[in-house]
Amino acid sequence: MSAIKESVDIDRRPEDVYSYVVEPSHLPEWQESAVSAQRVGDAPIGVGSKVQVIRRVGRRVFPMTMEMTEFDPPRSWRLHGVDGPVRGDVHGTIEPLDEGRRSRVTLDLDFEAHGMGKVLVPLVVRPFARKEMPKNEQRLKNLLEHSAGA
Repeated sequence: MSAIKESVDIDRRPEDVYSYVVEPSHLPEWQESAVSAQRVGDAPIGVGSKVQVIRRVGRRVFPMTMEMTEFDPPRSWRLHGVDGPVRGDVHGTIEPLDEGRRSRVTLDLDFEAHGMGKVLVPLVVRPFARKEMPKNEQRLKNLLEHSAGA
């Protein structure tokens, strides 16, 4: 199956958007299923850094570790799951609009399935993500456009 791809335009500079979306502690603020997210270790965010994320899908809670495999501020980033039966792969890009005063954020999400994940991905995970992703992008837009601290 193909990746899930969604875009949203945000009235904030690419640098502002980028610094917000790559900071793990912000993940639960704009992603509905993210219960918590935190860096693993104390190294700054960049290629090779890891993030522990806990997600709720329905009644189930799934811990997962994601590794930053691309980090190109303020243009793009990629996080790839390194453990568990369902390993997400999210690639984000930020395109400057209106001479850098606004941004277009595009998220591409795909999944790698292992063991039980081969059943979960097509039946539960992918449909859940397709429904959640547009809401998450709208929440990100609202947070960044209406919060001076973001």
